[in-house]
Amino acid sequence: MNEAALKMTALTGLMLGCRVADICKFDRKNYFYPDMPKNYQITQYDQPICIGGAVPLHEFAYPKDAQKSIAAPGKAVRLTRIHLEEDVAKSTHFETTSGIDFNRAGTPLMEIVSEPDIDSPEEAFAYLTSLQQVLVYGGVSDADMEKGQLRCDCNVSVRPGGTDALGTKIEIKNMNSISAVRRAVAYEIERQTDCLRRGEPLVQSTRRWDDDAGRTFQMRTKESAHDYRYFPDPDLLPVDTTVFMEEVRARRPELPGEKRDRFVRDFSVTPYDAAVLASDRALAEYFDAAAKGACNPKSVANWIINDLLSHLAVVEWTIDMCLISPHALNELISLIDTGAINGKQGKEVFAEMFTSGKPAKQIVAERGLEQVSDTGALEALCRQAIDANPKAVAEFKAGKAQAINAIKGQVMKLSQGKANPALVGDIITRLISG
Repeated sequence: MNEAALKMTALTGLMLGCRVADICKFDRKNYFYPDMPKNYQITQYDQPICIGGAVPLHEFAYPKDAQKSIAAPGKAVRLTRIHLEEDVAKSTHFETTSGIDFNRAGTPLMEIVSEPDIDSPEEAFAYLTSLQQVLVYGGVSDADMEKGQLRCDCNVSVRPGGTDALGTKIEIKNMNSISAVRRAVAYEIERQTDCLRRGEPLVQSTRRWDDDAGRTFQMRTKESAHDYRYFPDPDLLPVDTTVFMEEVRARRPELPGEKRDRFVRDFSVTPYDAAVLASDRALAEYFDAAAKGACNPKSVANWIINDLLSHLAVVEWTIDMCLISPHALNELISLIDTGAINGKQGKEVFAEMFTSGKPAKQIVAERGLEQVSDTGALEALCRQAIDANPKAVAEFKAGKAQAINAIKGQVMKLSQGKANPALVGDIITRLISG
């Protein structure tokens, strides 16, 4: 019995709104597959640890190309149960042979079973994306499908429009990414629909998805529950979950949806910005730390989404590897907001901060970048630029507002880019108009 696995399963149940049973028990599921060497699997049948619950499908969990055409906004996919069982061996299929790796067999595996509420490949994508975020937030799993930390079997059935009865259930296996799940479900819906239109019967079975070929292949016909001959495991006692639930409740984190709502409410960011920032727990914590000490949290969000994430993507770093602390990012934004440096200089300073980890003020001082905001000094430069650009002055007086840009450009050149652009514009306008 793995106590940590039991607690993590109960925590997952709490995060997804399940009822955690006071008493759960383990059963033996008997079958012969090559990936289960002892010919039975320890699992939970009629008394699982978690019952009910749901996974919310928030707007930004959908694929980007489907976010503007969501069929059921605000939908939540109901869960049947969450139970704990033992994992099987890993099967690797080659062209003419298969390999079996028994090293993971017997380790704890949490299985989350949903109700048949998912109506499209896009909803399947959103379901897994939302679920993945919750699991990572709770520290239950890194939930990386490509590393096998999160696996998904899809049961697909089709039915004629206007009918309620579910069609024959066909299971798909061997999908190693959320995008692959979307592709596999889309293919299988089309395949089953074509079969029924041709009058071919569908048989309950398990099929394998081949992502390279873009199609499914039948592996075996599927047993029903009574074929597994479940019975209580005689070697494992029932579990009283009440003895550890207080500890588990204390471990429940603020969930992605709760964070998104708080970011919008407390920091006045857009729902899109909130969704991006809350999509990863470490990123959300970084933004939280930066925004709480900022005069303009929206500006912090913009710098993180538009600049920090782009730089991290180029070097393939996670936010935990970033050399710019939340406080250091705030310092840079403050220098820009107070006019000490302009936005273009801010980008240059940020780039050096990212590679060196130096504070913004130090870089500004070393490069001599601090903006000139002394009105006396700027007025002298503006007069010099006005005298040198009589044509632009005449056009500005004639109502061509854009003509001022030539004069401003001259001032920036004279100041070697250090003049405060906003002040320069105000001074030029005053001098010409006066």
